Amino acid sequence: MLRFRSLASGSSGNATLVEAFDGLRRTRLLIDCGLGLRQLDERLARAGLSAAGLDAIFITHEHGDHIGCALAVAARSGTPLWMSAGTRAALPDATAAPRVAADGQAIAIGGLQVLPFTVPHDAREPLQLTCTDGDRRLGVLTDLGHVTTHALTHLAGCHALMLESNHCPALLMASRYPPFLKRRVGGQHGHLSNAQAADALARLRHDRLRTVVGAHLSERNNRPELVRAGFGQALGCGADDVLVSSRHGLDWLNV
Repeated sequence: MLRFRSLASGSSGNATLVEAFDGLRRTRLLIDCGLGLRQLDERLARAGLSAAGLDAIFITHEHGDHIGCALAVAARSGTPLWMSAGTRAALPDATAAPRVAADGQAIAIGGLQVLPFTVPHDAREPLQLTCTDGDRRLGVLTDLGHVTTHALTHLAGCHALMLESNHCPALLMASRYPPFLKRRVGGQHGHLSNAQAADALARLRHDRLRTVVGAHLSERNNRPELVRAGFGQALGCGADDVLVSSRHGLDWLNV
């Protein structure tokens, strides 16, 4: 069985818990750790575990809302920490020694196989990933400025997707963000708009796609109902059937 749970999603912090269970053992992977230590401990406790129960942490890139307290957690609990060489090079802590992940190189973590892939984002070497227990497959695609053929190839056939739908361009342009930030968010290495996300979802849609979660929504420049409407149209379902995560996260979802 493969399932996942959003602990937090958005510009204030991102963390996603993935669990595989084969009837004998459980494997738990935390994708990103963009929370404070106390907040992470509280949210893990709500999920029924602690940081000591994690088998690994995978950091997609070095931005604060993704790496958060990862170094402290790894130091405290001895949890293996994975990230790209570029992300490692961007860290201020020269003593950190995470395990190195790379595009297209599979990682075995207990009962999970993780396959990272590169995405266009304004970070040193950002990676997104798929996770499989050998039967079901989850794809995670957040923090990218446009959807590449490379990303779509890696995500094809996933049974569940966690997909960034960051902003509505009209709301972004009308916001109080300074011009440079508007250009950054809406640029080719920024974040996906609702239309870009819905288009990607339409291209990834297939009969075995069971669960889709809209993620990394901007609190200022987006509205959950806009994401639900766009995803619903892409999936051919009602807007009320679409799940959207927020800074409060979501409960467990089966893949």
